[in-house]
Amino acid sequence: MRYPGSEKLEIIRLVEQSHQPVRRTLAMLGILPMTFYRWYARLQTGGPEALEDKPSRPRRVWNKIPQEVREQIVELALDEPELSPREVATRFTDVMKYFVSEASVYRLLKAHDLITSPAFIVVKAADQFKDKTTAPNQLWQTDFTYLKAIGWGWFYLSTILDDFSRYIIAWKLCTTMKAEDVTDTLELALTASGCESAQVARRPRLLSDNGSSYIAGDLAEWLEDRGIRHIRGAPFHPQTQGKIERWHQTLKNRILLENYYLPGDLEAQINAFVDHYNHQRYHEAIANLTPADVYFGRGQTILLERERIKRQTIQRRRLNHRAIAA
Repeated sequence: MRYPGSEKLEIIRLVEQSHQPVRRTLAMLGILPMTFYRWYARLQTGGPEALEDKPSRPRRVWNKIPQEVREQIVELALDEPELSPREVATRFTDVMKYFVSEASVYRLLKAHDLITSPAFIVVKAADQFKDKTTAPNQLWQTDFTYLKAIGWGWFYLSTILDDFSRYIIAWKLCTTMKAEDVTDTLELALTASGCESAQVARRPRLLSDNGSSYIAGDLAEWLEDRGIRHIRGAPFHPQTQGKIERWHQTLKNRILLENYYLPGDLEAQINAFVDHYNHQRYHEAIANLTPADVYFGRGQTILLERERIKRQTIQRRRLNHRAIAA
């Protein structure tokens, strides 16, 4: 129980005036002897004012972000409003070589009323694929999603996503969802990944749902000829292909903010977003790296550099605090 300074002083005076031994008096008052003597020492050295509890928060925070850095963070958030606080923190650390945490950025942007709710629905996979990958090109996820060009009708986007890095290896905008559309996309992926020409010990496995194009006999023969093992998810359980499902949702959240009147315009927007997603968008599930960083093996080097920047930044803040306090 916390006592205000006035009550502490009253207790001390009661003990001083009591005819009982100090410990017995304190026992009757329900005060521990060590607590009483601590109060008494503070009274002797600092007077009644010293009995008031001091706030636990220090007057100076040594790790506080300097004002000029705070202004730069706000400026970055205003220049790129599509970035989340997590992405702003990571981008700032990488570009400015000065570490800031996601929590600090969130508080700063919240204070400037720059935190907004997303204008789209976020979908998360409920379960994880049981056999987790440990390197790129071990498992590819594939699926179709539908997009519309006004006056032209529906188009179907076939995508190949690397399970380990979430890198979009290949995609194709199709007018149908046939087995040949799947094989055309896989041909692009094999060429882009180098698995078509390079000597590899094992071809990537392919994970898909049970759509008609994926259970077709023509696709099974094509995969068998190329030594690609096909895995299909459980029926009515899209979470098995959660990464490709989430990718398509992310794509739609971004590009369907506009209408498209020509298939070429739709294709150009898909291409631009795939490039942004692969090479610029920080992915939380892969330690705030881009899919390209992980797919091409740059991830560990970048993480080590960020750790070095973090240590250097903390040291600079500590020295700056000591200089101000001196």
